[in-house]
Amino acid sequence: MARRIDVTGSGGVRLAAWEFADPPKRDPEDADADRAQPAPGGPGVLLLHGLMGRASHWASTARWLAERHRAVALDQRGHGRSDKPPEADYTREAYVDDAEAALEQLGLAPALLVGHAMGALTAWQLAAKRPDLVCGVVICDMRASALGAASQREWTDWFRSWPVPFATLADVREWFGEDDPWVERPNPARGAFYAEVMHECEDGWRPVFEPEQMLRTRETWVHDAHWEELAQVRCPALVVRALDGELGRAEAQEMVRVLPRGQYAEVPDAGHLAHYDHPEDWREAVAPFVGQVLGE
Repeated sequence: MARRIDVTGSGGVRLAAWEFADPPKRDPEDADADRAQPAPGGPGVLLLHGLMGRASHWASTARWLAERHRAVALDQRGHGRSDKPPEADYTREAYVDDAEAALEQLGLAPALLVGHAMGALTAWQLAAKRPDLVCGVVICDMRASALGAASQREWTDWFRSWPVPFATLADVREWFGEDDPWVERPNPARGAFYAEVMHECEDGWRPVFEPEQMLRTRETWVHDAHWEELAQVRCPALVVRALDGELGRAEAQEMVRVLPRGQYAEVPDAGHLAHYDHPEDWREAVAPFVGQVLGE
């Protein structure tokens, strides 16, 4: 059962943060309790999903992290159960300020930030901005180079291709797992991933987010490269590449080189959603780094 904690983000936007397991508790008779099991309040872990994602996509990761650390996943603005005001700011600055507010209000700092795609960019931008709040960063399948205008046009066309509303959740799973033109081969886990971001409406199943807000969000980062901020991350940082993901080997290795304390890991036989559809391989790839940063 997930526990919801409301956070006030930039501009007063209400954000939903989620704990998917009870935080570790101290054993008063354990002499090593202070070292082995940090008290709820920090250092902890903040998990940041990618564009169109939601906190529940981190449930598996959050539960194993919560065995020894306080782990909280954030529904970022415009996503999940967080507010989606049409007049809100959907810039990079707003997302970074939201994560900063979450760390401070949840008492997680200095925290390990674990981010996927857009969430990884938020993580390293916050680490560059507020090094006092961040003790480590995990960057999963996010490029530092500019993606360009053509990429944004492709995404716009892709959203328009969605056959919404979907009649059933089974239709959602089938379309995103098999029929979506972006799917090279059947991927049931991808269908399940997108089924989690749908909700039932009067006319069928629709995404919990507004596609126009997603495009506005993406517009704020695709035209720029983010190497300069990457170089400003002074804490340990792990670049995780899924072998069938969107981050190429050469760029991943260059990101590690640019990071002052960069490290590299791979998740074999996984695509862009490595943390979701290959949770055991994902854990094996990142657990040594987590232990290094937070202590095991």
